[in-house]
Order: sequence, then C-alpha cells, then structure tokens
Amino acid sequence: MSAKRQKYVLTVDIGTSSTKSALLSTDGEIVDTQSQENRLILCGDGGAEQDPDGWWRATLGTFKRLLAAKHVSTDDIAAVSCTGQWSGTVAVGKDGRHLMNALIWMDSRGRKYINDVIDGWFRIRGYGALKLQRWLRLTGGAPGRSGKDSLAHILYIKNEHPQIYEKTYKFLEPKDYINLRFTGRFAASFDSIALHWLTDNRRISDVVYDRRLLEISKLDRAKLPELKRAVDVLGPIKPEVAAELGLNQDVPVIVGTPDLQSAAVGSGAVRDFAPHLCLGTSSWLTCHVPFKKTDLSANLAALPSAIPMRYFVANEQATAGACLTFLKNNIYCADRHSAETGHADIWAALDEIVDKAPPGSNRVIFTPWLYGERTPVEDSSVRASFFNQSLQTTRRDMIRAVYEGVAYNSRWLLESLERFVKKRLDEIRMIGGGARSSIWCQIYADVLDRTIMQVKDPLHANVRGAAFLASVALGRLKFSDVPERVEIAAVFKPSVQNRRIYDELFARFKEVYASNKAIYARLNRVS
Repeated sequence: MSAKRQKYVLTVDIGTSSTKSALLSTDGEIVDTQSQENRLILCGDGGAEQDPDGWWRATLGTFKRLLAAKHVSTDDIAAVSCTGQWSGTVAVGKDGRHLMNALIWMDSRGRKYINDVIDGWFRIRGYGALKLQRWLRLTGGAPGRSGKDSLAHILYIKNEHPQIYEKTYKFLEPKDYINLRFTGRFAASFDSIALHWLTDNRRISDVVYDRRLLEISKLDRAKLPELKRAVDVLGPIKPEVAAELGLNQDVPVIVGTPDLQSAAVGSGAVRDFAPHLCLGTSSWLTCHVPFKKTDLSANLAALPSAIPMRYFVANEQATAGACLTFLKNNIYCADRHSAETGHADIWAALDEIVDKAPPGSNRVIFTPWLYGERTPVEDSSVRASFFNQSLQTTRRDMIRAVYEGVAYNSRWLLESLERFVKKRLDEIRMIGGGARSSIWCQIYADVLDRTIMQVKDPLHANVRGAAFLASVALGRLKFSDVPERVEIAAVFKPSVQNRRIYDELFARFKEVYASNKAIYARLNRVS
C-alpha cells in the first residue's frame, strides 16, 4: 500500500505587531513563512485600534508571496486555518465590511460601561453578588474590570458610537473576521467567543449563548455570530478569493482558534497540566485542564479550549516582549549598538549585554507594566518603572533588569497558576519571539526555578498550532500525535547559585506593587 500523499495548510496569525503567514505540512513542518507589519493606533484615552482591512491586505499579500514561491502544488493545499490576537472586536455590517477600526485586546475604553454592568447589590470585588454567581456558574469566569474584554468593547461602541452599534450586523473577533473575508460566513468558535462572557460553557461539547447573561449585559443576540468548534470546517473559500490567490475553489477554511489556544497546540503542550509560556509582545503561562474553575483574585479562569471537550487556563501578562521593544526604541541607543558590540542584530547585542551583567542586576528592579496589567493582578492604572537605581547603576544593570522584571511577573503568575491547578508545573515549553533568546530562557529558568524547554522555531508556534488544528479537522492527525511532532531546541535548568538573589528580588518586586498601587491609581486617575 502506498503512503498517504503529503498535504499542506496555509495558515495566518493576525498579531498585534505583524501578520505572519506560513505554509506547513499537515504534520506541522514549516515549508515557508512570510510576514507584514500591522499598524497599531494608540489613543490617549486608553484606546488601542487596528484597521481590519490592513489585516486582510496583509493576509492576502503574505499568502500570495508564499504561493508565488511554488514550493508545493496548489492541488496539495488541503486547507486554510486562521489564528490571531484574542479579545479584539470588529463591528461588521451585513455586507461583511467593517464599520470602524477594530478595538484590540489593549483597548480599555469600555471600562466605565463594563463596571456599570457588573455592579449590583452585595458587591464582591466590584461585582454584584448575584450577577457574579451566574457568570461564574455558566461561563467559568467574569468580565474583567479593566475594560479590555470583548464585551467591554461592544458596550463602548454601543454607548459612544450608537450609530455604528445600530448598523452592526455582527461583532467578530479578529480571526473570525478574517474567516468571514475568506468564506462570507459569520461564525465564532466556542473558544474565541469566551471573552464576551455571554455563553454557557458547562456543556463543553455544546457551548450556547445564555439569555440571562445577554439581558444583564444589555446586548442583542442577533448581533452575535453562530458558534462552532475550532476543528469544524467553516466552508469553502469564496470563488473570487480563490481566483485572486490561485487556489482551488474547494479548499476548506477551518473555524480555527485565537492565539493563546493555537500557541498551546503549536507548543506541543496539549496534555492536561502540560504548561507552556509564550514570550511575545504580551505573555501568558497556561495549561489545559479537565475542569471548569475560576480564581477572581488572580484573574484566572478555565475556559473552552480549541481541543474539543477540554478547557485551558486563560490569563495574559499585558506587556512582555513589548518591554524590550520599548527599551530598544526609547532607552538603548540603536544607532550605536553595532559599533559598541560588533553585532548588526540589536537583539543579539542586547543579549550579549545582559549576559555580561550580574544576576539580579545589582538589585535594580524593573516593573513591566507599560500598559497596565491583567494577570496575576488586574490593574489598568499600574505602570512600569526602574526601582532602586543608584550612582553605581550601569546601563547593563538596567537592560538586564528589564529581562528579569518580565520574568518576575511570570513567576508571580506561576504561583497563581499552580494554586489554581493544585500541582507543581515544570518542564515549561517556551515559545514566542522572546524564546529565541537563550539568555532570556536561562533567566526564566533561574527566576521561576523551573526547567525551560525552548521550542524549536518558537516564533511560529501559533501558525504551527493552526496547521495542527486543520490536520485534526481533516482527519490526518489526532491531538495525541502532536507532542512528538514539536521539536525542543534546548533545555535550560535553573541555576542553584542564583536561587537566593532571585527569591529575594522577587519578594521585593511584589512589594513594589503593593506599596505603590494606590499612587499609580491617583497618577492615572483610576478610582
């Protein structure tokens, strides 16, 4: 019997900083990748927007470049699978066109309106007790008070742009909007809809909107998309899109999943309690779990996973790799780095500087809260800072402190996550752009006191996960096959000699937040 002919998947990841597309085999092997920058629009009132047409142009452009290389026959392209940033909101008309810029996961302008909705008698952490009970029982979580969830975005549009709200046919997440452009069909997955906090997630095989939650939130059910599993086939690619790309018209588009969930699959951490950590623009540390549970104090919730019949622990550290980008653009002089270090690559230069600085950065602490924080504390007013500088502080100390400060916040999250799952989590698979840095992986191992497993080609875990989802949807793989198809590039063990300094500075890191959170609130006018 002849071997099954290899097939391929076109995948796209709509990120905050860029759109990344890839051609992969159904076994998850990357054939080629392309990327295109996305423009981020930051508004002074807490707004963060992007142009959905820009996402679509980037998707088509990167797909065309992948196909023009003719690595494989178009007859062997078996599916299109999309992933992308989560907790974004696109208001779309009945004609399928967006009505305004997308509000992305960083946008907090709906804070006032979500806090009005969650308020009620017998407050618990700002929530009306009866409302909170219903949210927790049905969804497994509750709307965040920061205003960054999709529900808060829709409430902002309803209150601040009522004309657009009335014209909106459906509100869609970013990957669901791209799916619409591919197929003409309005739909969301059980997992992508979760941060609307409007669904009954108790029957994980049949997630549905809840009438009472819609009434509490004062939203119209008709403006929300139908729900499907992430591994379902949404439909064939539209003829005009197929013609523009040169694809066969029968190529199916998979419903797909947002980036946290696709990263989990692409990291190979698909088994229950197998952790992975993404170090990208933002960061998260999560695992799949066999139960629905919530911890409001740490802003953690077990929500529907991309894997059918499974939950995963949802959380997000607002800024991680973004702190390094901020350092590069505003503190470290990029024009001089190659002359000083001999590196044309500024990221390699920063790694070399960090490697020469002592662990603990001579007790300088950096707090990585450049855009507020979501987990392990939800606080939109908190901000970044360098703490404990002196006349002896060097530039090396400050740069290393940024790497360490991001890791301290992840350790804080790890503490909360381990309490949540009641297990010690180790052998953490690390992905994302930051995972390419071996020195950062070692810092993470030392700060977390855990083994870090650096996934090979960590920057493309999301598109790899999207390809695996398509493979499962097409019947070419099972999820149990995934871990062995994800290679580990290097393993980093925690250093015993660094344990004392990092334990001490981590304790001080948490004290910096506790001692200053009220000042941050006053400075940034958050009550």
